[in-house]
Formats: sequence, C-alpha cells, structure tokens
Amino acid sequence: MGSPVVWFAVVVGLLLAVALGVAALAWRRVRELRAGGIDVALRTRRDDRGRGWHLGVGHYRGEEFVWYRVLSLRSGPNWVLNRNEVEIANRRKPSSAEVYAMPHGATVLDLTGLEPDLELAMGADALTGFLSWLESAPPGRSVPWAS
Repeated sequence: MGSPVVWFAVVVGLLLAVALGVAALAWRRVRELRAGGIDVALRTRRDDRGRGWHLGVGHYRGEEFVWYRVLSLRSGPNWVLNRNEVEIANRRKPSSAEVYAMPHGATVLDLTGLEPDLELAMGADALTGFLSWLESAPPGRSVPWAS
C-alpha cells in the first residue's frame, strides 16, 4: 500500500495541481474578459450604505450589452441588457461610501425597464460609449436622459 509519507506527498501533489489549474483558468477568464471590454460596476439592490457593488467587464454585442462579473465561475454573462428595454432614470456621482467599489471617476446610472432595476457605474470614457450605444437605437425610439 505504501507508507503514509508517500500518500501524503501524492495528496499534496494533487491539491497543488488542482490549485494551479484553477488559478490558470481564473487568469485566462480575466484576460479574455479584458480584451475589448470596459470596466463596469453593477448592483441590483439599492443600499444607502454603498454596499452591493460587483466589479465586472462589459461588452457590446449588437443590441445587447453583456456584463461579466470578474470573480465568477460562470462561463456566460451574468447580465444581458437589451438596448430596447433599458432607460436611464437618473445619473449621479457616487457617494463616498461607494467610491471604493467602482472605476476611477465613475458616474452611476440608474437603469429602469429591467427586472430588477440596476445601477451601473463606469468611468467617463466608458459612459460616453454606453450613451452612444443607447442613442444609436433604431429610429423612432426615444432615449430619455441619454444626452
């Protein structure tokens, strides 16, 4: 059967191999998400104490804006926003309690038309791109608060 030292070495080796595999997959996910994506923080529940924000990366896919949470084992997007369903109800600067959880110089957008209502926080350059994406909706659709 072997000595306990050999079994211990085998178990430690297997655990180390699994840990390295998980680290490699996490590194690959972050690298793939960053390619062509923008830094966006998202939260689904309003909280006056500034809690509930999740860091992620957003990508544009035609009529959809997809958001991937950075620290997630999920292979697909965590949220998909369709341009035809999203409206910006309000814009604001983050509170001092929220600044820690969002990109530098972020603006918080209160989005309605989704269930549940979401808040997105993004930097100035990403905000310009997001508003342009919303405003480029098909003719006849108004986009309140976009400009």
